[in-house]
Parts: sequence; C-alpha cells; structure tokens
Amino acid sequence: MTVLNVGVAQHACSDDLAANLATSISAIREAAAQGAQLVVLQELHRGLYFCQREDVDEFELAETIPGPSTDSLGALAKELGIVIVASLFEKRATGLYHNTAVVLETDGTIAGVYRKMHIPDDPGFYEKFYFTPGDLGFTPINTSVGRLGVLVCWDQWFPEAARLMAMAGAELLIYPTAIGWDPTDDKAEQLRQRDAWVTVQRAHAVANGVPVISVNRVGHEADPEGGAGIQFWGNTFVAGPQGELLLELGAEAKTRVVAVDMQRSEHVRRIWPFLRDRRIDAYTDLTKLYRD
Repeated sequence: MTVLNVGVAQHACSDDLAANLATSISAIREAAAQGAQLVVLQELHRGLYFCQREDVDEFELAETIPGPSTDSLGALAKELGIVIVASLFEKRATGLYHNTAVVLETDGTIAGVYRKMHIPDDPGFYEKFYFTPGDLGFTPINTSVGRLGVLVCWDQWFPEAARLMAMAGAELLIYPTAIGWDPTDDKAEQLRQRDAWVTVQRAHAVANGVPVISVNRVGHEADPEGGAGIQFWGNTFVAGPQGELLLELGAEAKTRVVAVDMQRSEHVRRIWPFLRDRRIDAYTDLTKLYRD
C-alpha cells in the first residue's frame, strides 16, 4: 500500500457508555465516508477516565475480549471495509484487568490485541490500581493495511517501546491516548507539558523512520473526589517518518482523515540508517533499571 488514508477521532466522554460508543461509531462512519482505510480511536473511549480515583466499583466497566464492544466494532469494520483500532478496559478474569488496544480487521475479525505495558501511578492517574501490566510484549499486529505497532498512552514516553516495535517490523506507531493537565497549573506549565508530549512522539517517528499516530480525548472531566479534575488537551496528530506534522487538531471534538505516504519510510531509512548504526554491543546496561 503506497498511500494509507488514516482517520482519527477525538471527542469528549460522559458517564453514558452507550452514548460514548455511539459517538465513536458516528466518528468512524464519518472518517470512512472521507475515505479512511484505518481509523484510530482515543484511549478508553467508552467512558470517562475513571482512574482519577481508586474505586473497586469501577471494575464493573470492564468487558471481555471478544465481547460487546468488539462485536459492535467488528461488525462496523466489516460493513465499512476498514481497519479499526479501539481501546478497551479488558476483563481477562475476575481480579485481572488490562488497558487493552484491539485491532478489528476489514472482515470484522480481531486481528490482534496489545495490552498496555507501562502503567502510571500519579495524582489523577491511578492506573496501577486498575490495570495489570501487559504480558504480550511489543509485537506489531498484522493487518490488511500494514503492520501496526499499537501502544497505549503512557507507553508513548518510552523510546524503548517504540524502538522494539520498529525492530519487530512495525510500519506505523499508534498511540490511543487520554492525557491532560491539571486546570490549576499555569498556562506556561500546561503548554510545556503538551509540547513535551508532541515532541517525544515526533522523536519516535524520527528515530525509527516510521509515521506516528497519536489520538487524545478532549474536554474537562471532574474529579469524583472534588479536586480540579483533568482538562484533556486533544491535539491529536499524525507525523511522518521525519517527524513532519501531517495533521494536528486543536482542543475541540473532531474527526479528520489524512493521507500517509507509506513509501517515505523506505526513503528516509536509506538516508538516515539509524538501525544500521546501532551499537548493540554497547547497550547491555539498558536492561538495568539504573546505573549506580
């Protein structure tokens, strides 16, 4: 495939799960009508970002894979003849849950899943309470539109994850995301955080010579404990293999489609052969947590 039409959908979420899924489905249809062959949804698009607090009742939101959401989205993928990347709160077993991305193929089947490997535990982002770290490693998912290196949110800060996906043959790096700032932070700090988020992912594109797709949610979500909540900044973007911005959205709900030249990686890797020049004989300390 020389050119891949990529659809991205960023939107706000409410506590109405059915309405959120309907919003995602509407966005997928809109993207497909614009010619999208691949549509990427934001992290945990079925509901509010429930990890602002630790509450065992939130485990009721989890679902199996396969399950209701994959059935609905799989049928939609088959109807529209597209590939869909969705993000779900997976119930693997009672007491065992993952933050999981699932890829639906054009025939409606599940092409593969990725379980989030890096799990944050910060004020407002108490994910370690809910999610067991992934156990599937960094393995691209083969689809009819290419080998997709699917990662999730916090994974996007780690160059090791992007590199391992690229080394395994990923042709795209894809990050469903739910990230925002504390509304009480001053404007300068907010901009520094957002710019760092964009910069580190564009760097993954450059360092690995592959396009990057990052899809974030928008809107303010209140803290159930009475804090300031989270203002999700959106800023969904698609970058090419030299980090060039092909598409960048603002902070409003939007669905857009952008053409990605899948042959550029071949050209870029020939002039910037980073994989060739890696000194793997000198990298053994990367397997240590820290060099004392």
